[in-house]
Amino acid sequence: MMSDKATSQTSANAPIRVAINGYGNLGRGVELAAQKTPDIEVVTVFTRRDPASLTTLGAPVHHVDNLHCFEGKLDVVINCGGSATDLIDQTPQTTTMFNTVDTFDTHARIPEHFARVDAQARAHDRLTLISTGWDPGLFSLMRCYFGSVLPDGDTYTFWGRGVSQGHGDALRRVPGVANAVQYTVPVEENRQRILGGEHIELTTRAGHRRVCYIVPEDGADLARIQEEIVTMPMYFDQYDTEVNFITAEELARDHSGMPHGGSVIRLGNTSRDTKDVMSFNLDLGSNPEFTGSVALASARAVARLYAAGQRGAITVLDVPPSSFSPKTPADLRATLL
Repeated sequence: MMSDKATSQTSANAPIRVAINGYGNLGRGVELAAQKTPDIEVVTVFTRRDPASLTTLGAPVHHVDNLHCFEGKLDVVINCGGSATDLIDQTPQTTTMFNTVDTFDTHARIPEHFARVDAQARAHDRLTLISTGWDPGLFSLMRCYFGSVLPDGDTYTFWGRGVSQGHGDALRRVPGVANAVQYTVPVEENRQRILGGEHIELTTRAGHRRVCYIVPEDGADLARIQEEIVTMPMYFDQYDTEVNFITAEELARDHSGMPHGGSVIRLGNTSRDTKDVMSFNLDLGSNPEFTGSVALASARAVARLYAAGQRGAITVLDVPPSSFSPKTPADLRATLL
């Protein structure tokens, strides 16, 4: 646990100097969050694109090839690339030079990713927090807290209603599809049954459904497109899938945002006849903006824990809650307990 002294010393050195590595939706979300976070300064944005092509909220832009030039000038680098092809290699590399935060969200590969990052962090005297965000991230914390408090029970996770970028990409690869968006939608009847205290077997189909909005190319075979979508392995074939064909204008007007959210629910028994329900819910107007806010709070935690002497790789499960907050532990005790 971090001491009050360590926290106050870190705060005295504010602002915490961060860099945003990658300026897509998430990188922009981090910079937006920093506008509301006076103890954190975005020193620079790194990009693989031509720096002159980016317009930020004020942070200067440098090519990622110049990352090494900032060694010793940053407290934390926030990697904002994708999990599939970027972060799995990018975060171990960044960790050789900087304390780092990432939002790696390929759940099955987190143990492998953690081990690689931990080795680099310990070898180079760094601290890196991987897989922050809301799932993995805040939902991970809730599953941990809920299961610890109610060990006799079941945990259920619902995602949505929200835009799934991976499933939308899969739709756009179907021949005849000009553009598309896909929403992951919880099966509300079953979610309410669980909230009401009923233990059920939550199969893939019982938990979520898929709602697709498709802009077809001119002359495309709509029946073939629909059949190819609903039978697509690993994406739609195990779900009840609704396919809607709309115009490009309707897609731009009604489906240009990036909302998301979900809930974690724990049903437990504290005694034979006593049932308890714990739940945590998120309703997000912008997935990347919210995830960027979590990443920025995680950068604060990394800066503080590094100053207190911690090294290696960590996740949100390893961070004292007070380390995420801009307030000191004394302030938190006075205001939140």
